[in-house]
Amino acid sequence: MITYDRLYLAGTWTAPSDPHLLDIRSPHDRSVIGRAAQAQPADVDRAVAAARAAFENRVWRDTPPAERIAVLRRLATLREENADRIADLITLENGSASWFTRAGRSGLTRQANAYLRAAEEFAWEQTLTPTEPDARTRSLVRREPVGVVAAVIPWNSPFSSATSKIIPALLAGNSVVLKVSPENSLSMGLLAELVDRIGLPAGVLSVLPADRETSEYLISHPEVDKIAFTGSTSAGRRIAAIAGEQLKRVSLELGGKSAAVILPDADLDAVMAGLKFGSLLNNGEACIAQTRILAPRSRYDEIVTALGALVSSLRVGDPRDPDTFIGPMIRLEQQQRVRDYIEIGIREGARVVCGGPQVPPGLEDGFYVTPTVFADVRPDMRIAQEEIFGPVLVVIAYDDVADAIRIADDSEYGLSGGVWSADTDAALAVARRIRTGTVTVNGAAIGFDGPFGGFKASGIGREYGAVGIGQYTEYQTITV
Repeated sequence: MITYDRLYLAGTWTAPSDPHLLDIRSPHDRSVIGRAAQAQPADVDRAVAAARAAFENRVWRDTPPAERIAVLRRLATLREENADRIADLITLENGSASWFTRAGRSGLTRQANAYLRAAEEFAWEQTLTPTEPDARTRSLVRREPVGVVAAVIPWNSPFSSATSKIIPALLAGNSVVLKVSPENSLSMGLLAELVDRIGLPAGVLSVLPADRETSEYLISHPEVDKIAFTGSTSAGRRIAAIAGEQLKRVSLELGGKSAAVILPDADLDAVMAGLKFGSLLNNGEACIAQTRILAPRSRYDEIVTALGALVSSLRVGDPRDPDTFIGPMIRLEQQQRVRDYIEIGIREGARVVCGGPQVPPGLEDGFYVTPTVFADVRPDMRIAQEEIFGPVLVVIAYDDVADAIRIADDSEYGLSGGVWSADTDAALAVARRIRTGTVTVNGAAIGFDGPFGGFKASGIGREYGAVGIGQYTEYQTITV
């Protein structure tokens, strides 16, 4: 039993305004695994006021970039030292299979290192020399921190989402109020413990678990200068509306319905090995999951059969078991949502290749769903258009490459995707034509030095690397 009866507020562990502790339950069997305090609007007021004071007194933003980098490097080191503990907590809280949470350790390291490298080379101030021969002025272009950042993250990948925001925001000299999901109160409590050890000035960072109503109070707060959000597209639209009304800066990493385009010459064994992870990572609760499988008609039956065999072979069960590939959904509402979509697919006329709406036998105490593959799916079906956020894959036939690209783009989303081919150049040609923020070729891992984010309804702005740091800065030009 893990208990956090205080909030990490403005750099100190502080009694919450509401002393009631929320029970944190295991998605595997609904047992109570911990209890944690939850922030209320009064706590948000205190956190934002402290963040504003820290920003205005300039103690952190006037710290030289090299020293800010050193502080955040300490956080990255502490995260690595506690990697197993972090992975175990997320497995307990989220139901994420242990293979996934432990494999994610290297990704967190690469993410942090990419930000730190970018900060070392970042153009914090540049001098622009005039080109006119008789000009008597020069311009200094500076990158200033935005101010107070409200970073709001979802439950599905809490450490990655948290560090992808707080590291660049703090490197840029901002103050941050990190709002985390109640389900992640334990792992984010551990994050606060680590942050408490790195030497940030008081007020620069708060970590507040809170419900949706308190989250909206935070993003609407008049003393917040920028909102950095990862979550659903519907929530992103609401946040964008609030930001527009108040002229806050905003970056949004939203939903996805990514396509995996299998070209006719692709090696099917390699494709299946890649889709096992690229389509079903984190129990399918991943915005980048490639859940629309686009198959050439000439190989459609072969691909459907192979995908059905793959998904049927995956072990579903206790996420702590190293042999489990897919664990439970995080909560009852998410389990029901995924099962409802499976029912919708059946009503729409899609063919169930494997799986179905039934709960896997023997796992009725948890929030489990049966991994499902649909064939004979039309691009206009709801299961092909809407983000399900669970282990449900649809296979759509295409006629030629142009048709495949058309279907891949036939979505309100544009976050991620993949192309598979024996000919890398042919795959690159297809990747360049798909309107999505990130495309992997033949299962390549997403890099952290380049920008990550979405087209269309998948978001605004980018994360990772130098571009990600830039999202937390404003330009200032001084003419001399």
